[in-house]
Amino acid sequence: MNTLILALVAGAVIGLALGALGGGGSVLAVPALIYLLDFSPTSATTASLIIVTATSATALYAHTRDGTVAWKTGALFAAAGVVPAFLAGAAAGRLPAVALTLAFGLIAALSALRMLRPSGAEPPDRIRPGRAAGAGAGLGAVTGFLGVGGGFLAVPALVSVLGLRMRQAVGTSLLVITVNSLAALTARTGTGADLRWEVIAPFTGAAILGAWDGKRLASKITGRTLQKIFAFVLLGVAGFMLIDAVL
Repeated sequence: MNTLILALVAGAVIGLALGALGGGGSVLAVPALIYLLDFSPTSATTASLIIVTATSATALYAHTRDGTVAWKTGALFAAAGVVPAFLAGAAAGRLPAVALTLAFGLIAALSALRMLRPSGAEPPDRIRPGRAAGAGAGLGAVTGFLGVGGGFLAVPALVSVLGLRMRQAVGTSLLVITVNSLAALTARTGTGADLRWEVIAPFTGAAILGAWDGKRLASKITGRTLQKIFAFVLLGVAGFMLIDAVL
């Protein structure tokens, strides 16, 4: 299949997942770039950061109009992740391809299992700054290292650690993801990653458009059903990547 068509289809599917689920869809960007579009693991994680940043920033604008972004809380959470995202982004460009593939497969499996498990996150009685800083730093490190947005980690953390309601946590997570992705992307500047803009640009455009369609899809199918479908697909992808890394 033509590379441009593959980029458009992959971007649309990932954007659809992002728009419908409010997080977690970007974890498919890296395997799509590696196995469908022939990117190396290092280049794929860098390209994914570009796609995640642009898509998250666009979705953040939509949530801002709906008033579902807690700017002060999100800024503090994101600030804790900036340095870890930068350091992890710099380190990832120097790791062997097999190590990145293995780590990504494990994170993808974790993401899928987290989606299959009903959320037990409840707003805390009081906010603990230490836990909030630790959660923010951990999310930043995952974003920088693997080039994923980390919405599947950010949303429950914002609910259980910082006391946001689910709808507000989804909108605020996009602010955190955008900031962390930019920090990681800055760290990867000049690392020699092969960025094929003729693929990245249409992929990103299709993901942004797909996210808007995903929001409409979510109104027709229950979020839990969509989440289960996506989680099983992601488990399959994770299993394939882990086998590929080992063999």
